[in-house]
Amino acid sequence: MTDEKAVALRYYDALPAPFILAKGKKHLAEKIMKLARENGIHIHADRQLADSLMVFEAGDFIPEEVFGIVAEIFAFVYAVEKRSL
Repeated sequence: MTDEKAVALRYYDALPAPFILAKGKKHLAEKIMKLARENGIHIHADRQLADSLMVFEAGDFIPEEVFGIVAEIFAFVYAVEKRSL
């Protein structure tokens, strides 16, 4: 068992901001992480960011306070994916 938390984010160009696709603690967090690994989805470990997003619900847009850090994470992921093509 773990006290781990996981928050899955998704972004579409047509939307104003990334949104929370899924979130969970303990066993649900483990399942989210397992699915991410199995599907080659980037995992970024940031406990403070996860803690700040856990108060929101799946489907909610991320708050403006975390736009900067989330944009940096998405930019990094896109750059890595682009290089591997």
